Amino acid sequence: HNAHLRTALDVQQSLGLQQVRLMPLRDPPHREQPNTTATQRLAMLQAAIAEEPHLTVDERELQREGKSYTIDTLRSLRRELGDDLPICWLLGTDAFRGFPDWHQPEEILKLAHLVVMARPGETPAALYAERTTNDPKQLTSQSAGLIYHLPVTQLEVSSTRIRSLIGQGLSPKYLLPDAVLRIIEQERLYR
Repeated sequence: HNAHLRTALDVQQSLGLQQVRLMPLRDPPHREQPNTTATQRLAMLQAAIAEEPHLTVDERELQREGKSYTIDTLRSLRRELGDDLPICWLLGTDAFRGFPDWHQPEEILKLAHLVVMARPGETPAALYAERTTNDPKQLTSQSAGLIYHLPVTQLEVSSTRIRSLIGQGLSPKYLLPDAVLRIIEQERLYR
């Protein structure tokens, strides 16, 4: 939806990233299985970013069997990109608060930086203070291990709300790209 897309673009532009890879999950460990197929979710994501050159879809999670753990994804990325290229793993403040409980959080920090996206008014969690930097340029000085808090545009849009509107026969127009809405309507998703 538009809030996720705007946030991804905010991070890309603020940090001058070459690209932001969006990764739909096959089997998320932290929530129920989505009620759309991997193929449908992939098609919606590809349609959503078709005209944005700095956002790209990475399908590796859809191709892997089992639960989608960040550590496995980062290991796969490191095999592909090598050990020297800085990688920034993007997550929201709510996810960051739970980061110490993630699968192998210390190993994650050996493979990537964390960019914690904060909505206006959100207070960053006081975690890993020794790794936190206020200088985004430091993210290019080493390949992993730092945490940077970045304010992003706040748009009150949620997938749950969009699915609810559709389920009630109401339109979610302007909450997601028109190309995604066309797929939802053609495939009669979320009804």
